[in-house]
Amino acid sequence: MANYIHVPPGSPEVPKLNVTVQDQEEQRCREGALSLLQHLRPHWDPQEVTLQLFTDGITNKLIGCYVGNTMEDVVLVRIYGNKTELLVDRDEEVKSFRVLQAHGCAPQLYCTFNNGLCYEFIQGEALDPKHVCNPAIFRLIARQLAKIHAIHAHNGWIPKSNLWLKMGKYFSLIPTGFADEDINKRFLSDIPSSQILKEEMTWMKEILSNLGSPVVLCHNDLLCKNIIYNEKQGDVQFIDYEYSGYNYLAYDIGNHFNEFAGVSDVDYSLYPDRELQDQWLRSYLEAYKEYKGFGTEVTEKEVEILFIQVNQFALKLLLGKWDLLDCPDFKCQRAN
Repeated sequence: MANYIHVPPGSPEVPKLNVTVQDQEEQRCREGALSLLQHLRPHWDPQEVTLQLFTDGITNKLIGCYVGNTMEDVVLVRIYGNKTELLVDRDEEVKSFRVLQAHGCAPQLYCTFNNGLCYEFIQGEALDPKHVCNPAIFRLIARQLAKIHAIHAHNGWIPKSNLWLKMGKYFSLIPTGFADEDINKRFLSDIPSSQILKEEMTWMKEILSNLGSPVVLCHNDLLCKNIIYNEKQGDVQFIDYEYSGYNYLAYDIGNHFNEFAGVSDVDYSLYPDRELQDQWLRSYLEAYKEYKGFGTEVTEKEVEILFIQVNQFALKLLLGKWDLLDCPDFKCQRAN
């Protein structure tokens, strides 16, 4: 795939430190983190450094490092999960991070190391599904996403979406079976065959690629916990750029709307209704036009078209969830 993301000229270089942080044992993890801090915060006394575990997920382990009783200056150490390079292009992640930082959409990236990276801590609260329904907050989210989508980072290329390439890559990682007999039985009975899944992807690609949604720089993983809300400053910032890259604008919004349902305890009744979406999409379009220098006037037709595109990418319209009788002049595909 063509390398569409280009870091702006003059952006500060990000040092790569020859340090490996072991995350299996607490003491070895601390030793690795302190090795990084010798370069990043040489004036800190190692004996006074506190390490706080923020997340311990499948793809990352995130540790906050600071001194004193307040968290005014926190260095985040993110350790990559085992074999996550099969899913995540770490070089592209760093490029996306640097591009977003250059445009004021990401914290400062301090360094990379052999199995992770270090960056600035963003003050604020990670959101939950209940927060993203708040108009005061979702308008900030819409505006911030519009700011990212308006970034020109492709250096003259006409960018193409990496969605289908990545899905194809993920398909190549699907196992054909499991050694455990019970797990294998459940796998064969509950999961559609690879052939069926590929046919579905071909079907989706044919429909979604022809909706006319612009290809822009996307976050691609805008779940609630990746949105940090600072109530005091009245703004939001997005974190975790592992899956960032050029993709369909409507995909990024549709993916975020699906995240309203939550992650662990999924409840699709929380998917935003038409009224909330109309407000969200209008706020987004006003901001997007402003950032692109097109004014801020948004028509009902523009909101309607974006609504259709977003809900197709969210697979709501494809599955026949919405009644489209009020959208007579926009052709929509439905599943039979």
